[in-house]
Amino acid sequence: MRTAALLLAAALPLSGCTHVFFKPTRRIHADPAAAGIKSEAIKFNSADGTPLTGLFFPPAGPPKGTVVHFHGNGQNMTAHYPYAAWLAAEGYNVFSFDYRGYGASGGKAELSGIVEDGKAALAHSLKLPGAEPGRIIVFGQSLGGAVAVAAVAESGFKPAAMVLEGTFYSYRQVAAAVLRGNRLTWPVSWLAHLLVSGRHSPAENIAAIGCPKVFLHAVNDNTVPFAEGKKLYDAAPGPKEFWEVPAGHIEAFTAFHAAYAPRLLAFFGRALAK
Repeated sequence: MRTAALLLAAALPLSGCTHVFFKPTRRIHADPAAAGIKSEAIKFNSADGTPLTGLFFPPAGPPKGTVVHFHGNGQNMTAHYPYAAWLAAEGYNVFSFDYRGYGASGGKAELSGIVEDGKAALAHSLKLPGAEPGRIIVFGQSLGGAVAVAAVAESGFKPAAMVLEGTFYSYRQVAAAVLRGNRLTWPVSWLAHLLVSGRHSPAENIAAIGCPKVFLHAVNDNTVPFAEGKKLYDAAPGPKEFWEVPAGHIEAFTAFHAAYAPRLLAFFGRALAK
């Protein structure tokens, strides 16, 4: 009886559905100015009036395109902007933003609101200097990729291309995988399919996104299982590419920058040439 109670207690955090996936912080983790990176704070609102904050990294000249960066579930954009800000030096507008409950954005983190925040960021990206419809690229990492898929598909936004790194196929399935990875919670991993909501899941939305797509996933990813990334890729319509990353979670453009950055820039060039 005591064992059953412990197992139930371990699974209870999932009973609040997808809000358990969000781990925001409010503090500044890194200042772009301290690293010599030019940026501008952007203020805009979600559909329900929740105030949101973003960081805009401009290129030196007219932008080749505009990259909207959806960051992962932890901390806030001040910890994540280096994953995308390097693209400004390659001639792209880069727009990273914080979902509600993260950083200086208002509100409390919850999935439906965060998807609305993603839609608002996509709409606001068209107001950035030099941004053009048909030249917006969506870059989502980890949970940010799941939010990006929902925001694009549910709004009908038409990006020129999408990049998803370390992203999962299903909230339920990734929760079950996390439970299976712990000896205590392994026996109740099936509860994820009952307790975690399937709303706004990539499984529901990826088929609606027809732009060129690149999926990146580390073969030994200990955060989001490789099988989740592969399943997401398999469910997506073409045109699409799958790039295996040797290690880590979302480190293709940091630890493995020399190998993957040129491939990404070439992919952008092809997508924007159409």
